[in-house]
Amino acid sequence: MSNTFEKVIVIDGKGHLLGRLASIVAKQALNGQKIVIVRCEELNVSGSFFRNKLKYHAYLNKRCIVNPNRGPFHFRAPSRIFYKALRGMVAHKTARGAAALDRIKLFEGVPPPYDKMKRMVVPTALRVLKLKPGRKYTTVGRISHEVGWKYQDVVAKLEEKRKAKSAAFYQRKKAVTALKAKAAASKADSIKSVNESIAAYGY
Repeated sequence: MSNTFEKVIVIDGKGHLLGRLASIVAKQALNGQKIVIVRCEELNVSGSFFRNKLKYHAYLNKRCIVNPNRGPFHFRAPSRIFYKALRGMVAHKTARGAAALDRIKLFEGVPPPYDKMKRMVVPTALRVLKLKPGRKYTTVGRISHEVGWKYQDVVAKLEEKRKAKSAAFYQRKKAVTALKAKAAASKADSIKSVNESIAAYGY
């Protein structure tokens, strides 16, 4: 990611390795950049599903033996699992760290208004570029579902609707673009002199 600040950066979490993406996002947020990450359920973790499931169950056993209400609190939703990884990379008890975490928004699926915004990927965190071919991996959504996240079906249904809607929008956009190109081609001869005079001014 470049060092130039934008109003808000929207990152599509699908296909990114959780830890690598968390480290990059944490650094950018500490520098003052606002970041939104969508489709957290599609984040990847290296290692087989069974191994990651065992690791998460071992984590679930960790608690404050004196007073379990004090924590640690075991999040089940993919966005909260990613948040926990992020929080560990930021000095969240300082004012600067707390402000950095406030600049980050995490979502399962792609809710509005982010469904109509351009989404980025982070090449240095993509699984296809950073994980050796043939290595096992799993998605955070599958682990979450196994340990008690109840909204996998709801998110999948909403994602299907969003994809159908965006496909219809793309078809309309293609049709309008084709009409514009056709209209420009049909009038090319009549506006040739106008285009030449405009080109003389460097446009």
